[in-house]
Amino acid sequence: MTDPKRLQAGQDSSNTGWIKEIHVRHKRRKRKIQNRVIMAQTMLLVLFFAFWELAGRLKWIDVLLFSYPTKVFVHIWDDIVTGEIWMHLGITVAETVVGFLLGTFIGTLLAVLIWWSPFLNKVLDPYMVVFNSMPKVALGPIFIVMFGAGFTAIVVTTLSITVIVTTLVVYNSFSEVDANLIKVVRTFGGTKTQVFKRVILPASFPAIVSTLKVNVGMAWVGVIVGEFLVAKAGLGFLIMYGFQVFNFTLVLSSLLIIAVVATAMYQMVVYIEKKLLSHR
Repeated sequence: MTDPKRLQAGQDSSNTGWIKEIHVRHKRRKRKIQNRVIMAQTMLLVLFFAFWELAGRLKWIDVLLFSYPTKVFVHIWDDIVTGEIWMHLGITVAETVVGFLLGTFIGTLLAVLIWWSPFLNKVLDPYMVVFNSMPKVALGPIFIVMFGAGFTAIVVTTLSITVIVTTLVVYNSFSEVDANLIKVVRTFGGTKTQVFKRVILPASFPAIVSTLKVNVGMAWVGVIVGEFLVAKAGLGFLIMYGFQVFNFTLVLSSLLIIAVVATAMYQMVVYIEKKLLSHR
């Protein structure tokens, strides 16, 4: 006579093995798709640079304005070897990181405050809308007069972009939390602090982490705008200087470096996001 317990154990083991096999197949399929995406992205990039190089060599484009890749890469390599690029790169990256971290922190804190106080939300709402719609380039000279022509003015210009965006995104995520979850905590006598800690913050955590990715781009925009207006060093300064002396190879070299460093910073944020959400 067959033991029912052994039979059940055998079925459970079979089901577990079947589930593991499906999971493995899913991971393989996902990895293949990811590899194809990376290959397609790499091919597009190679084709772009190849066409650009060909267009420059055959004079399809004005090389004075658009240069061509080999000339740009040689310029970057020379700056790396001589060490000239490192000071400008270090200054711009430092300004971007400070603006990124402060913008995310202050924006999230402001979102918490206006969620906590509906009165404060009603008071600040029109001001945030108006300030967000204002061109930040126009505010740059005001920041320069207030904080001086230097690091602080550039960081404040960056904050003028990142803080409002962060506040609006995070506050909207707070507002979209299921009201029934809040009612459950309230029913059991939960305070507003407990509602925030147990419901609002956990439910909004993915949105807060995703805001980091948005702020990477916003921080770079703010820093480059600030350096256009006031800097005496940095990648934004090199771009403006290149325009002034008609050295468009310098301009394109600086833009390419910005693209590479901004991409690396974005990938770091994506990695941190995956780690935080996986632990959660």
